[in-house]
Amino acid sequence: MKTLLRLLPVFALLHFTHVVAADLPAITPAMPANGEVVAAVTAADDERTAATKAGDRARLDAVFSDELRYAHSSGKVDTKASYMESLVTHRTVYESFNYKERTFLPVSAGIVLMTGRVLIHARNGEQKLALDLNFLAVWREENGRWRFLAWQSCRN
Repeated sequence: MKTLLRLLPVFALLHFTHVVAADLPAITPAMPANGEVVAAVTAADDERTAATKAGDRARLDAVFSDELRYAHSSGKVDTKASYMESLVTHRTVYESFNYKERTFLPVSAGIVLMTGRVLIHARNGEQKLALDLNFLAVWREENGRWRFLAWQSCRN
């Protein structure tokens, strides 16, 4: 019974995904081909990880949406301002991002979901962190640029 209860959310998600996928629009001339979108968002995410490691305010400001919601695996939630402050002041320092899996799914014009697993090495003050995370991120096209809108992760 416990196993069934643990699997219930998975079955619900699979059902929801199937129902939602049936309602998604086909790619039209107004929506670029998936390959072009995925390449652009991959480049934007590569820039995000580089800017995050560098703690570079201008680069972070360019890639983070003004509406960023960053939910850490610890449960702490940051806005764009609070997350940038932590990175720029080096209160939190990301040393490496090692994607074990990174998948992009364009779900509508201007919205791409990014899911996967990443190994992150970081420092928060004097505390060293080695994180093995599953994540869901949302990218949104804003004024012709792909910007990082949301992150939610949990530990493996």
